[in-house]
Amino acid sequence: MTYRKCRARLRKSAEQSVAGCCQPPLLAREVRHCRYPREMQPLAESLATLRAISQSKPVSELAQAFEAAGHEFALVGGPVRDAMLGRPVTDLDFTTSARPDETRAILEQLTESIWDVGRDFGTIAARVHGEQVEITTYRADSYQSDSRKPEVKFGDTIEGDLVRRDFTINALALMLPSLRLVDVAHGVEDLLARRIATPGAPEMSFTDDPLRMMRAARFSSQLEFEVAPEVRTAMVDLAERLDIISAERVRDELVKLISTDNPVPGLRLLVDTGLASRFLPELTELIATQDDHGRHKDVYEHSLTVLRQAIELENARKHAPSPDVVLRLAALLHDIGKPATRRFERGGVTFHHHDVVGAKLVKKRLRELRFDNDTIKRVARLVELHLRFFGYSDQQWSDSAVRRYVRDAGDELAQLHILTRADVTTRNRRKAERLEHAYDDIERRIDELAEAEELAAVRPELDGESIMRILDVPPGPLVGKAYKFLLELRLDEGPIGEVAAEARLREWFAGQD
Repeated sequence: MTYRKCRARLRKSAEQSVAGCCQPPLLAREVRHCRYPREMQPLAESLATLRAISQSKPVSELAQAFEAAGHEFALVGGPVRDAMLGRPVTDLDFTTSARPDETRAILEQLTESIWDVGRDFGTIAARVHGEQVEITTYRADSYQSDSRKPEVKFGDTIEGDLVRRDFTINALALMLPSLRLVDVAHGVEDLLARRIATPGAPEMSFTDDPLRMMRAARFSSQLEFEVAPEVRTAMVDLAERLDIISAERVRDELVKLISTDNPVPGLRLLVDTGLASRFLPELTELIATQDDHGRHKDVYEHSLTVLRQAIELENARKHAPSPDVVLRLAALLHDIGKPATRRFERGGVTFHHHDVVGAKLVKKRLRELRFDNDTIKRVARLVELHLRFFGYSDQQWSDSAVRRYVRDAGDELAQLHILTRADVTTRNRRKAERLEHAYDDIERRIDELAEAEELAAVRPELDGESIMRILDVPPGPLVGKAYKFLLELRLDEGPIGEVAAEARLREWFAGQD
């Protein structure tokens, strides 16, 4: 039996098994007789998960209530896909033939916790037996070629609803309570083949909603699936159409991608298809920029490696929050200042001050993508500081330098630790070990100073009110200058006590004009 025939036969058997027309052992027997049992086994094992979901109290009560009201009701999209892949099912999304008002009336019989999350789009949310659910009326949307938003139309059939969805692996529905699996576009076969394809022509799908091209990249990383050739071609041909999508939607999709366990495949796809140049051109520009040594890697490959290593360290250190979007953005973008600062000197390549230039570029790009001010500030700070450590291994810092390192990093110190370690991608083993040992040492010294001096909250022994009282001056620029002097003193010499700080302050003040 060929692989294609195996998939087709198993797909049919899966539909029958979920519906209860035959028992899962039949599917297991199909797997045993298939020439590709290892590839097919996950499908057989996933059916029990779907049946368990359908039998849970909130789902079974919802299904019975909609059936009693004469409406179709189905678990749809992501939950069905994830269950069939053996992935955790975290959200319960349903679709129904009932219109929004009818859906709300049915839910009012089951719970008082109901809210509209997108009534104009046919979506009503509720909490049923402690489970949050979203129920959307069948859709039959249409798009205008120059519009970023669909003209919402409600549909009458589950098949019509599924065929308009983004990818075949999401165009799956489990009808409830009958347990009939509806697969209008061979989604089960694409799950088995680990392939991302569209229900219809990808050109039509991406013309309707260009953001789906970014979703293809996200799913390629999230699910570790390959994008079908025709989908990749359409992404290249229609990349410019992404320009009609709002910056906020593009930002949200980028965040979802970099929040996956391994965003690198998706990022490569965005760059290779030209999509990245529409919203993150700095990433694409890294491809032709050689690294400091001009040897085995370009800055683009280095940046992807740093991102991957940062995620590994994030997981190994049990860093919170995780996924850390600020850290991952900084890792991806830490070298975007290199193209603008590249200089050829003495037969080599230099990138002087690319950290400072990169921080400015990060602020500009993230603002255009409508990131919040706090995220922009934190990512830019990490990019600006990512080179600060290098050189420590050649000449150990004074305690003063360590204090300043901690002070400048602020709340991003833990992220800076990870970013700096991840930035070591050299193939020179001795150099890599030397840098690793050096950073082990600086982290140890930070811990020791923190324990002795409360380093995380470095500030002068005297605050502004104390300065004004001691010097007998009113609020103004002089108080700020005095505070800065005391802060530098604290960083240089560590804690000296209030008495000594007051004496040094008076001495400083006496020398002011």
